[in-house]
Amino acid sequence: MSILVVGSVAFDTIETPNGRADEVLGGSAAYFAVAASYFAPVKLVAVVGDDFPAHERAFLASRDIDLTGLTVSKGRTFRWTGRYHEDMNVRDTLDLQLNVFSDFSPVLPDGFRDAPLVFLANINPGLQAGVLDQLTRPQLIACDTSSHWIEGARPELEALLKKVDMFVINDEEARLLSGERNVVRAARKILEMGPRTLLIKRGEYGVLLFSPNSVFAVPAYPLEEVFDPTGAGDSFAGGFLGYLAHVNDLSEASLRKAIVYGSVVASYVVEDFSLRRLRTLTRDDIERRYRQFVSLTEF
Repeated sequence: MSILVVGSVAFDTIETPNGRADEVLGGSAAYFAVAASYFAPVKLVAVVGDDFPAHERAFLASRDIDLTGLTVSKGRTFRWTGRYHEDMNVRDTLDLQLNVFSDFSPVLPDGFRDAPLVFLANINPGLQAGVLDQLTRPQLIACDTSSHWIEGARPELEALLKKVDMFVINDEEARLLSGERNVVRAARKILEMGPRTLLIKRGEYGVLLFSPNSVFAVPAYPLEEVFDPTGAGDSFAGGFLGYLAHVNDLSEASLRKAIVYGSVVASYVVEDFSLRRLRTLTRDDIERRYRQFVSLTEF
């Protein structure tokens, strides 16, 4: 089963207490696609500039990612510069250049419209809704957002939530959207907005899965050091949906197992800048850490 992802491909310049990386591959769709590709084929829809290097395109293609929907426009690729504090949950955006991404209007190639699993990465909710109108027979539609859209495009986001099956956000975004400080009350309020399932990412504290009749909690994999948290949430979503595509099963049991796989992939991403760790990661590595994760949580 294949997965469609629509989002951004970018170049990031990142500063953390551990160092700095300049002009490295990033973007929500890139992180998601590479993470998901460990489990299932991926179809990517995004836009890059004519400055996008051939070797980065070759890397994405080598991961069984269909780049038919990767549009090349005249101009520069989206760029973001950020600095993380000692507390890696806090970061500052130092520079943001949308470049060709400012005119991004996703158009799905014919072979992408029948994708069974769909992930709408963090872009304008109006554009996310436009993608839904192009789909023919999705089995599961998941979407992400950010505080920027919650504050600046709330009506469009609320309309979108009535049409998606799964919503993936972090705890602060859940509080902002719901107006509730307690995460459990926030989750219940968001579920009333439309999605059947809600995943709340809590960084170093793990992930919470909410549905109308159940709650499931998974801790984060314990690491001695987080090198760069950029893209961890999108990589989690990629591992999560990638596993679901691999097993072709959307049952509650599979969702719970998928959360662990998503958490495992995200734990590798933060070990180095950008997607560097995923360039060398193997499926055996993922399975090994999955078993370690299970042993840590068994009682």
